[in-house]
Formats: sequence, structure tokens, C-alpha cells
Amino acid sequence: MPIIKLYKKNPFDYNFNVFLEGGIFLTNDLMIINAFVLYIGCMMAIGVYYYRQTKNMSDYFLGNRRLGAWVTSLSAEASDMSGWMLMGVPGFAYLAGLNAGWIAVGIAIGTWANWQFVAARLRRYTELAGNALTLPEFLQNRYKDTSNLLRIVPAIFILIFFILYTSSGFVSAGRLFETVFGLDFQIAIILGAGSVVFYTLIGGFLAVSRTDFIQGVMMFFAILLVPTCAAMSMGGFGETMTAISNFKASMFDPFLKPDGSQIGFIEVVSLLAWGIGYFGQPHILVRFMAVKSTAEIPQATRIAMTWVILSLAAAVAVGMVGTVYLTTPLEGTDAEKVFLVMTNNLFPPIIAGIVLSAVLAAIMSTASSQLLVAASAFAQDFYKTLIRKDADQTELVWISRASVLIIASIAVYLGFNPNSFILDMVAYAWAGFGAAFGPALLMSLFWKRTTRAGVIAGIIVGGVTVLAWKQFDVLGLYEIVPGFIFSLIAIYIISKISGEPDKEILDTFEKVNESKI
Repeated sequence: MPIIKLYKKNPFDYNFNVFLEGGIFLTNDLMIINAFVLYIGCMMAIGVYYYRQTKNMSDYFLGNRRLGAWVTSLSAEASDMSGWMLMGVPGFAYLAGLNAGWIAVGIAIGTWANWQFVAARLRRYTELAGNALTLPEFLQNRYKDTSNLLRIVPAIFILIFFILYTSSGFVSAGRLFETVFGLDFQIAIILGAGSVVFYTLIGGFLAVSRTDFIQGVMMFFAILLVPTCAAMSMGGFGETMTAISNFKASMFDPFLKPDGSQIGFIEVVSLLAWGIGYFGQPHILVRFMAVKSTAEIPQATRIAMTWVILSLAAAVAVGMVGTVYLTTPLEGTDAEKVFLVMTNNLFPPIIAGIVLSAVLAAIMSTASSQLLVAASAFAQDFYKTLIRKDADQTELVWISRASVLIIASIAVYLGFNPNSFILDMVAYAWAGFGAAFGPALLMSLFWKRTTRAGVIAGIIVGGVTVLAWKQFDVLGLYEIVPGFIFSLIAIYIISKISGEPDKEILDTFEKVNESKI
């Protein structure tokens, strides 16, 4: 538990000296608190504003397909790059140096491929295939499935892995409030989760997308600002690189692990494999479904790639610069606080408050998107499919809001362990989505011969492989690799032996090829 001492400098200025376990010392005043309160208040105000514009399920989940290029791209990337980019990746780079860059390279390639090949075709297909609002609904419509298995099976995996993913966001929030304010870790998680849940509950997709846009801008400038200012304070980038090299020369060798041993082929493949996970992330794919038209995609792609490349490079730089900028080493999970501690040391309170609000922005942007997709899976794919088939739009919106609250509560409970590494939690959920849905989506979009049975088999095989592989850690290979491969094989084999798709299904596939939506 932190020890908090309060002293008064003048009648209008209170400072809190916070002594945290592990030797982390932060000085915070009311300016930082005010910056946080102002930020959270603005996000909640946006939620209330869009509450008035949310009238049906299309509004709540897709914003009635009216997002432009800037909002689509920054919303997609902000919903992707959560606290793991501002805390997890810098923490990894703090320990491993450029070895952490393999993840960044894999993510950058995966982001480009997703925008380049998936975005436009998914936008067209979801509208032409019954105007689908969710990924499971798209799969059901794509294959004219009357058994509801293509709604229920994907929804199960969405709920499992999004609870884990959202929990990682709440752990990030806990680290943030614990470090900045000296709050108890569990109280900090509840506080962070509460603000996310509020505007997700109230505003739905329009609120989440608009706040994601703001949060994406904040994250971008914050992650660039911190390593740049730290390097300048030490005499410039040249002097900083020399200092890092003198501290530990292996920091600049991407093939050396933190313990000094050589990284192997399996480990390189595992780190790069983060990229293939992009094809199966429902909270990112739903942004493609919501864009006004495919004409917006090229500009959105350029914006997204600029954001991703610069942000990830800066995230690695934060960790590496932090090794020489900070005088007190960060041990264990405290390494993931390097961005927070550097920010507090670099800037005056008002600026630090704004920059640290960007961390909260990163957490909120992803957690809100994940809660919304998980809620849509429950409302659309469970409740309406199995419980009340005749539920009207108003009822479904309120069921979605109730499920946001329930899912968030479970995620908060799972996040109460303060020893969890953020990046490890994200990696597990990322693999689950990538393996379960990535092959299913790619084959559904690009292979005409894919069948309903093949897709169901692929989702089950991919999801189960990740869950099982993680328990045994076979060969040290990241579980997304075998999960993705086995899922592709299952889809191909089962599709080949289950007969030709119906003519109507094949005709829709051709319409998508010709569509200019």
C-alpha cells in the first residue's frame, strides 16, 4: 500500500508525495488531478450527446455507417492500440531494447494488410449480405445459415476473449492510477473501468468512435513527445544513443534477448505473428463496416499507417530511452510504468496531467470498443437469436447496455491481480481472435468455395487450438501461429468435402466483386 503525505505550499496549491512499492516516487498536485477530471468529463459529455442520437441497433453498433476517413482510421487504430502500446511495448523495450521491435514490425505489416485487402471488401460484403451489424451476423448472412450456429459459435469466442482483452485494459488503468495517484490497485481498476463503462453504456458506437478519434490524436502526440523531450534533456538523440549503448550495448541488437542470449527462429516468428492477428479482431473490423463508402478507404489507410508506424517506433524508443533517463531501475511489472514515470519527471504538472490523460485515452478507447462488440455479440447473437426473436430495437439497445455492465464487471474481477503483465494478457486474447476469426474472415471474403460447415470448423479449431496451446507452451511458439494454420486447414478440408455452396451464395460473392459501394 502506498504511503501518502499531504503538505500545503500555499492556500491554493496542494501536493501529494507518493511513495510507491518498488522505489517509484511521484510528485502530483491538483493540476494533474484536474487534467484527469477534465478529460474524463469531456468523454462523458460526448457520451451524453450521442445518447440523444442513438435510436436503433445500427446507430448503436455502427453509427448508421456514416464515418469518414479521419474518424474511421484514428478510431480503428485507437481502439487497437490500448494501454499495451503506451505501457506494454515500452515496458518490453525497457527490458529488451530493439528486440521488442519485432512486435512493432509485425503489427505494422498486419495493419497495412488489413486496410489494403480486407477493409473495402468487408465494407461491401456486410452491406450486400443483409446489411450485417456484427461479425457473427455477417457470417450468418454470408452463408444463409438458418441453424444460428454461425451466430452462436463466434459469439462464444468473442465473449471469452474480449473479457480477457478488456481485463488487460483495466489492469493498465489500475497501473496508471496506482502510479499517478497512489491509489490502491483494485480501487484504481474500478475507477478507470467506471468511466469507460459510462460513455459506452450511454452513447454507443458514435460516442466510442468520436472519443476514439480524440484519444487517437492524444496518444499520437503523447508517445512522440515523451522520448523526444527525454532525449533533448540529455543533450540530443546522438548523446542519448551513446548513453544507451554504454549502459547496455545489446539494447541495439534486435537478435539479443534481455538475458543476453540469441533470439531463435521460433521466437522471431512468434513476435512477427502478431501481424496476422489483425485479420480477426472484431473491434477493428467493425470500423471497416461503418465507413461511409469504400472511397474513404485509401485516405484512411494512409492516415492509419502514418499513425501506426510513428507511434510504435516511439513506443519502443520510450522504453530504450527510459533505461538511461531514469535513475531508479524498474523491476518486474513496474517496467510497464516507464512511460508514466518518465512523463511525471519530464513535465510540469499541467503538461504531465495532459500527457498522462493520453494513457487513460488509450485504455478507454480500446476497452470501450471491446465492450461494445462483446455487447453486440450478446444482444444480437444470443438474446435475439435464442431468447427473444421478436425483440424490438429499443429492447435490444437496452439489453446491449446491460451486457456492457455485466461483461465489464467480470473483466474488472479478472484484472484484480496486480502481478499480471499487460502485454501477456493482450497477447493471449489477440491470438484467440486472430486464430478463431482471421482465417474464417479471409476465406469468406476471398474464396468463393468456402462453406458454412468449413467456417464453423475453422472458428472452433482456431479458438480451441489457442486455448489448448497456451496451456502447454509447445516449442515456445506463439499460439496464434498453430491456431491460424490449423484453422485454415480445417476450413479448406471441410469446405471441400461438404459440397458446393448454393447458387444464391455464389451470386452474392460475384456482386461483391462488381460493387462500388
